Amino acid sequence: MNGDGTRAVRAGLPEPETYQAALPGPAFAAHYHLHGDADPAAGPYTYGRDANPTWTLLERAIGELESPGADAETVVFASGMGAISAVLFSQLRQGDAVVLPSDGYNLLARLRERLTGYGIEVRTAPTGGDAQLEVLAGARLLWLETPSNPGLDVCDIRRLADAAHAQGALVAVDNTLATPLGQRPLELGADFSVASGTKALTGHGDVLLGYATTRDPSLAAGVRTWRKTVGAIPGPMEAWLAHRSLATLQLRLDRQAANALALAEALRDRPEISGLRHPGLPEDPAHPLAAAQMRGRYGCVVSFALPDRDHAQRFLGALRLVDDATSFGGVRSTAERRARWGGDAVPEGFIRLSAGVEDPADLVADVLRALDDAAAV
Repeated sequence: MNGDGTRAVRAGLPEPETYQAALPGPAFAAHYHLHGDADPAAGPYTYGRDANPTWTLLERAIGELESPGADAETVVFASGMGAISAVLFSQLRQGDAVVLPSDGYNLLARLRERLTGYGIEVRTAPTGGDAQLEVLAGARLLWLETPSNPGLDVCDIRRLADAAHAQGALVAVDNTLATPLGQRPLELGADFSVASGTKALTGHGDVLLGYATTRDPSLAAGVRTWRKTVGAIPGPMEAWLAHRSLATLQLRLDRQAANALALAEALRDRPEISGLRHPGLPEDPAHPLAAAQMRGRYGCVVSFALPDRDHAQRFLGALRLVDDATSFGGVRSTAERRARWGGDAVPEGFIRLSAGVEDPADLVADVLRALDDAAAV
């Protein structure tokens, strides 16, 4: 299977069985039968916190998307933060150093506090320009987020991974915005590809999920043990919904990326907008590297700044096809004034807009009309 659409539709499916569903329903089980003196360690399913048949199929599917043609192990979690925390805390010990992006997902700041409290040195640098190279010396783990959220900067995964590995450091890449159909960090040298499945991977705004994928069985074992220890497990229904959603992944991503690019192009000449970013724009500073590193899909997110908080609020209030909501990657377009959460170094009027799968002409018209309404006050 070479095509992304074919791979997404077939990923993780069991061998066909007569009269059985193509994708078996969720397995609701806290425990499993263990007859007599059966060795629990020898069986695939012994207790609900350790493994579940529904997780197994989803993990196989994600592994096939993140690492086609090479064996990889995926561990799924109850949320993206569960996956991020598992990788960090399973690999770092007191006295280690970790490098984090200073412009990454805003909850990384909370993790930084926790890591520091455990005696782990945390260094930060921005994503753009591969600035993390400057603070890499002696680190145990390098964490990359590319494209970054919400600023949409891009770093060179291969270059950074080679530099990290040369001095014995592991590399993890947050692949949430790109998804495995937009970027494959493991093929670019990363040890982990980590993502929030809450976003574009599942794409319907109704599932919280996370995962970590690696080609190293020992790294996978450490992450899996962390999941068991802290209990950050997904429910079987969430796992089943996520797997079902993968079948439309290529269709959704292609439409969302096209819509995002159409919006970015339409916003180029708006006088009230500053700092317009989308990696698909040829003039975007991240575009050359994104074009070389990503797989022709530049994501659903467009970011820009309006003059101030009130202007941004008027814009959001005037939208009709775009929900004022956090998160991104859903089939319904969303936008938010990102500064309302704190933690991101963005202006008060900064907007993160996630393009959904609406008709592009309707979506562009709605955004331009809302901008006109907001500017008319």
